[in-house]
Amino acid sequence: MGRMIRRREFLARSGLLAGAALIPRASLGAIAKDSIAPTSCVSFQTTDPELQSHYQSALDLLAANVEKMRGYNEPVLIEGSVYRGIWLECAPHEGLVYFAIRPDIARNNHLAFFELQHEDGQLPCNIKLAEVGYGQIQMVVPIAATAWELSQQTHDSQLLEAAYGGCSRWDAWLRKYRDTRHTGLCEGFCTFDTGHDNSPRWAGMPNGCPDGDARKCPNVPSLPRLCPDLSATVFGGRVALAAMARVLGRDSEADHWLELAASIRSAILDRLYDPADAAFYDRDAQNQFVRIRGDVISRVLGEHVVDQELFETIYQRQIHNHSAFWAPYPLPSIALDDPHFVRPIPRNSWGGASQALTALRATRWMEHYKKPADLAHLMQQWINALLRAPGFRQQLDPLTGDFTNDSAGYSPAALVLIDFTWRLAGVRSIGDQLEWNIRPPAANTRSSFWLRVNPALVAEIRYASGRAQISLNGHQILASDSVVRLITTQRGELRNAVGIGSRNSKVVLRQSHTQPRTFTIDPNATVDL
Repeated sequence: MGRMIRRREFLARSGLLAGAALIPRASLGAIAKDSIAPTSCVSFQTTDPELQSHYQSALDLLAANVEKMRGYNEPVLIEGSVYRGIWLECAPHEGLVYFAIRPDIARNNHLAFFELQHEDGQLPCNIKLAEVGYGQIQMVVPIAATAWELSQQTHDSQLLEAAYGGCSRWDAWLRKYRDTRHTGLCEGFCTFDTGHDNSPRWAGMPNGCPDGDARKCPNVPSLPRLCPDLSATVFGGRVALAAMARVLGRDSEADHWLELAASIRSAILDRLYDPADAAFYDRDAQNQFVRIRGDVISRVLGEHVVDQELFETIYQRQIHNHSAFWAPYPLPSIALDDPHFVRPIPRNSWGGASQALTALRATRWMEHYKKPADLAHLMQQWINALLRAPGFRQQLDPLTGDFTNDSAGYSPAALVLIDFTWRLAGVRSIGDQLEWNIRPPAANTRSSFWLRVNPALVAEIRYASGRAQISLNGHQILASDSVVRLITTQRGELRNAVGIGSRNSKVVLRQSHTQPRTFTIDPNATVDL
């Protein structure tokens, strides 16, 4: 298939959702007031005192970071620490990760941006306690993508319609004001556009746009830049918009979004990728690459811009390269072997530190590109670092795992601990299937992961004596002492196994009234069951 995108690639990412009722934009406030009840559908308990204490601390921190912002009357999960607000680049994604604990907050972290969207389509870059900002675009994870995923989980037709309208207008705004060079790509005007505070990528460039207006490019000779990560965010948003339109019965609009997505994808690959380095770079106004290897690369991967073949090249030469991004505590914001890596590491630095936000986003592309065992290593390293550190802070040294001595209370770090705990050894609901991540702890540790999938179905993993027992509605369906991911139907029927261990593993599955099932699985491999 090569690099040319095809329509079925987009549609494969789309589920089928109940038909959505159309609602006017003016009703967004009413949507928020009728939010989903704030009821958790998960529970984790363990006899490991350190893990239990930190897990509870993460829950407490997130609960304390639920506040109301200026101009929006419903509670949202703020960034925390010194960041008293929500930002477009991360708040919708963080809300999505928080969904199993507070589904109402997941919804509000999206609707707040649509509620405060300008009539011309511009979304706020941030919403704080005292002000709403429009001085940069500050995009990373597309709000369209997280809204689409959330609406799939909840069958929330009102959210779907609000997201489709709001994100369609936002895409039109970006095409109007952020493609001044008429390349079809998305342009960066300032440091805060990509949220890369204190990064050598933007050295010497203004932090924000003139007059706090994201439509205005600073009068700097090298600006505007063609940005691969901003363009990838637009691409990912268009993929989601195509899926939304299809579900809403707007097939011609879906086709149009696919065409626009294919166009920007081709432009990213043609103009912003250097095969000699296997890296994505900005192009400045003089059409020169800004040759600094940073997490721009993983942000492009985050929106699945590249096919599997190209991904493997980038992955081996950059991401999984121990001299570049596969540090002892992945993933640094600048490659270890890039001369621009900033040391000593200052606070709030995208000049080299491994950021909690980057770790939290890794699940969006490492699973897609079939690297679950490598992802498990990344997750375990971050949990190890978090368990050693007091509080929850923004960033750590990629070589030592020591967190920068900054203000604690950072929501993304708390979400990393909770999300990674479940992805490493818990049960997750994925569409109409269940994902059981079996990773038995030490024999003297007992743990349980309890998940309410829907009002009629509870899934649970219990660990005791070095063995996992998995059950549905209290009835055990399988036991194993192996490290493996199992995919089942919601009735417990086995579909496949995935290698999530660091090495080749012998797997033994014990089911009632049948002989044990034994097979061997490699890291990142899939076995059809």
